[in-house]
Amino acid sequence: MTKKETKEKIIFKVEPRKIFGKKIKKLRREGLIPGNIFGKNFSSKAITINLKEFTKIYRKLKETGLLYLELDQEKLPVLIHQVQKHPVKGSFLHVDFKKVDLKEKTQTEVPVEIIGESPAVSEKNAILLTLMDHLLIEALPEEIPQSIKVDISNLKEIGQEIKVSDLPKNSSYEIRTEKEKVIVSVVAHKEESIAPETQPVTAPEIITEKKTGEEQKEISEQNQSS
Repeated sequence: MTKKETKEKIIFKVEPRKIFGKKIKKLRREGLIPGNIFGKNFSSKAITINLKEFTKIYRKLKETGLLYLELDQEKLPVLIHQVQKHPVKGSFLHVDFKKVDLKEKTQTEVPVEIIGESPAVSEKNAILLTLMDHLLIEALPEEIPQSIKVDISNLKEIGQEIKVSDLPKNSSYEIRTEKEKVIVSVVAHKEESIAPETQPVTAPEIITEKKTGEEQKEISEQNQSS
């Protein structure tokens, strides 16, 4: 069985969009969200997406999985290029899809997946810093990996790091991120002071105002009557 045959072909039906501007709010209230399809030598198309169905697909594919949009009886191979989310609720507001040619390589960002255990962290109380969480790769759409695995088991000493150039080469894709970029590094753990920093407390200055004769007499009368 070939690699292509092992991948599930996901088809997602969408509709042409005729609603724009402020009327988009009404669309979202109906459980739909707006989207666009763009690509090389392809006229951009505005579409309407079922929010519930897209949420399920996005959890599975993210921005790396190949998806087929069924639009006007045509199945378009696309990648999820960009999503806009509500700043508070986190729900999807808009989606851009990039149409791809299955026979032409494309560039996309793929998440970094840390695997293994660093002896410097487990044995020497060091801290692992992840400096890059995505890498730019180039591959055929059907060969895009879900993640780029970075094995940290060789990080045995404080100060060691893994650069893009240290990653093993893969015949299915090529990493386009600059080779000198550091992905992860191991740094010394700095002990924080347990005792809080305190400033010497000075007693507040009490300023007594000199009373006039009439004021002193009034205070004296109030004390006698109380």
